[in-house]
Amino acid sequence: MINVVFVCLGNICRSPMAEAVLGNKIAGKNLQDRIKVDSAGTGDWHIGHPPHEGTRKILDEYQISYEGMVARQVTSKDFEQFDYVLCMDQANLGNLRKLPGGENAVIIPFMELLPDEVLREVPDPYFTGNFEEVYALINAGCDVLLDMIVKDKL
Repeated sequence: MINVVFVCLGNICRSPMAEAVLGNKIAGKNLQDRIKVDSAGTGDWHIGHPPHEGTRKILDEYQISYEGMVARQVTSKDFEQFDYVLCMDQANLGNLRKLPGGENAVIIPFMELLPDEVLREVPDPYFTGNFEEVYALINAGCDVLLDMIVKDKL
């Protein structure tokens, strides 16, 4: 089983959107028995909450399920459990590096999947309100990630 986790600040906007989008792509390729996806936040403000209303709205628009998703905080154990740890911005990367085990963990900044994009971080729609922009970046990046996983691991 290949395990992927997306990490953002509060685990209610970007990372659950990425979890849902990649999960949908995995299901579309019938790879649910080979790849597991999750998400977490570096902060603890939203633990137990469902994805943000804006995230739910955009996922509903694209008919992507987020059923059962609730925010959780990332832990050091995530570095042991997940083959791919992807963070949405440099602040998340810094916070992950501060966790025990994070200093040497392989953590991929999400936008490295999209080297031709001008943006080098996934903007936080909690502050910008632009969930469509974030969805477009996440959708494109998840295509690249899934192709990479299939090529490298399956």
